[in-house]
Amino acid sequence: MNLSVLALLAVFVLIAARRIGRLRVAIWQAMALGAVAVLALGEIDAGTALRAIDVDVMLFLSGMFIVGEALVASGYLYALAYRLFARIGSADALVLAVLLVGGLSSALLMNDTLAIVGTPLALRLAREHDLPPRLMLLALAFAVTTGSVMSPIGNPQNLLIAVHGGLPAPFLTFFAHLALPTLIGLGLAYGVLRWMFRREFHARRLTHAPVTVKDPALARLARFALGLAIALVLVKIALAAAAPRIEFRLSWIALGGALPLLLFSRRRLELLRRVDWRTLTFFAAMFVLMASVWRSGFLQELLAASAVDLKAPATVLSLSVALSQLVSNVPLAALYLPLLGGSAAAPEALMALAAGSTLAGNLLILGAASNVIIIQHAERHGATLTLLDFARAGVPLTLLQLLVYWTFLI
Repeated sequence: MNLSVLALLAVFVLIAARRIGRLRVAIWQAMALGAVAVLALGEIDAGTALRAIDVDVMLFLSGMFIVGEALVASGYLYALAYRLFARIGSADALVLAVLLVGGLSSALLMNDTLAIVGTPLALRLAREHDLPPRLMLLALAFAVTTGSVMSPIGNPQNLLIAVHGGLPAPFLTFFAHLALPTLIGLGLAYGVLRWMFRREFHARRLTHAPVTVKDPALARLARFALGLAIALVLVKIALAAAAPRIEFRLSWIALGGALPLLLFSRRRLELLRRVDWRTLTFFAAMFVLMASVWRSGFLQELLAASAVDLKAPATVLSLSVALSQLVSNVPLAALYLPLLGGSAAAPEALMALAAGSTLAGNLLILGAASNVIIIQHAERHGATLTLLDFARAGVPLTLLQLLVYWTFLI
């Protein structure tokens, strides 16, 4: 066992325990300690570590954090949610609505975006209707992960697969192979949560308190920023279909949405201060640690020693779920694509990679970046999910969902 892998395992243990002695350790601190450890031990040099940090992802998250903070600070997000959920009268229907709205929206807006915007809303719904915060956070996490499977822009790894996999019609291919199992997967998520929290699904009729916008000026800008981000997503969809060689970075979508707020809002400095810098630190550290693990050669040796066909859809589906827990799903997709033949890969294998690397996020916290965003964001509002909380629901759900995708893809 090499030092990089040991550092990663230590990070898993810290995230599970959340403390060293009497000292409480947050998720971002555990990942930062792991990154510092591999740098200090010489497992990765500073220059390589800096190059490993994906600037596009960092800028995308920064821009969406600014938009998300404006939506919350102005009160517009809660007013919009009131219009969406006001007619829902039961806890069952509310959880199902969060799963469906979050899941279907993540297919268009990308799951990290929904994680940023949806976390404060999920916690507000939990408080207002006397539901466990863990239930609503898990519903959001499972929704944005599962729903993003069926779209080439649902998450970053799907985008990599769509761009570099040589698919002639990525949106049609993803939808044809993955839409139906994804809808079934969202239903399974409801079933698992309904069973796990069966005592907390009270029978009282829900009463929704009307919400007024607190800052109309900021709300108008936030609404425009969100609309602009959605418009840029549609531009990206159109370019992906009509002119895939034209580069249109993810960060441009988020920064385009954030720009009106930074230029015209009187509360721009407050919005910048409220950006979730801890989560950004987590991602920078994660890129460094995962790059060190990959450079160590441990996973390559593991794959080389296996006697399985790495291009078979069944193998791709299984391995991508397992290995995404070690190097996260985006790096895993980028590293696995060449093994499948890049642009010459079979569509079935590419869809198995998309499904497996994405569903990995439902298994454990570190399987998807959106999980970390939700938990880090929730801790700023006094709530959290532990590794055990997540795994108790995530492990059975992932196994059930894998069975469904296996049936459709293999």
